[in-house]
Amino acid sequence: MTGTDPTAFRLPAQPTTVHWGYFDQGLEPVLVVPSGATVSVEAITHHAGDAPDLLMDEPIARLFEQVTDRGPGPHILTGPIAVEGARPGDVLEVRILSLEPRVDFGSNLAAHWGHLYGDFGKERVTIWSIDRHLMTARAAFAFDWKTTPLADAPGTLVPPGSVPREPALAGVVVPLRPHLGTMGVAPAAPGRHSSVPPGVHGGNVDNWRAGPGTTMYYPVARPGALLSLGDPHLSQGDGEISGTALEASLDVVIQLRTRRDLPVDVPVLETPTHWYVHGFGDDLDEAMADAARGQLRFLERLFGLSADDAYSLMSVGGDFTVTQVVDRRQGVHAGIAKAVLAGRR
Repeated sequence: MTGTDPTAFRLPAQPTTVHWGYFDQGLEPVLVVPSGATVSVEAITHHAGDAPDLLMDEPIARLFEQVTDRGPGPHILTGPIAVEGARPGDVLEVRILSLEPRVDFGSNLAAHWGHLYGDFGKERVTIWSIDRHLMTARAAFAFDWKTTPLADAPGTLVPPGSVPREPALAGVVVPLRPHLGTMGVAPAAPGRHSSVPPGVHGGNVDNWRAGPGTTMYYPVARPGALLSLGDPHLSQGDGEISGTALEASLDVVIQLRTRRDLPVDVPVLETPTHWYVHGFGDDLDEAMADAARGQLRFLERLFGLSADDAYSLMSVGGDFTVTQVVDRRQGVHAGIAKAVLAGRR
């Protein structure tokens, strides 16, 4: 699992290093690293079976064949990774250094949990091909899926020739936004937790801004933090409206660091220009309130603003955006530009 450089580690996705569909604080770490370590991790899409001839290679096929303990969620998660010395009350800093496509195709599923499924009454898969040089994607083909809901049986394979592949989205080009849809630490509560709903531990946050050159912060609830990651995306819009993003496996490089100087109690994303505080709820009203209260605490604790001042700033200088509406717990992220706060340390 390690290289010759003691600060550089490698974690391939193998049947012994992944867990399919859940977070669980009782999982033993598959890799232990010191704070500050750089880790190369393979993140495998659970949608590889949507077009196995295009989305799978041999190691991915082995995962689908050999990992039979699946659910209750659909996501293949690599890990957990323990960080030496991390303890409850700390914050785990995850710097996202690079995200490289593993294959040249990805899948989007318009799923039965999609926001407008009632308007369509069917599931539809669109397979996209990517141009790594231009960092763009074009639809290769699409097909309707009319049998058992596709993602309700994690690991379902759709063999070539089993469904008609139809042309789709001619002339449309989408920019790539590589990111990890699901990444998080061990939850505070014991037991197996579905990988679908996001929470304080992170998990299925689905903020497309969390790409190379950004940093995620997670409050640590268990010794070692126990980070797991997966649900790799090549692109996504705010809302993730059809139910999924452009799902495709990625080769990931991250740097992990334990922090004791950040007052972070929910997942927070730092980009070169902004801070984003994430909130979740059973509906968008709850998610909005959760994000607003989270950002209020963040501005008070990190920048020393009074509650009154933070509340005013959030209204005149902040942005609240729907992250996703399809992960059981809906998400809103509260953004504030770093330039607004440049005069406060």
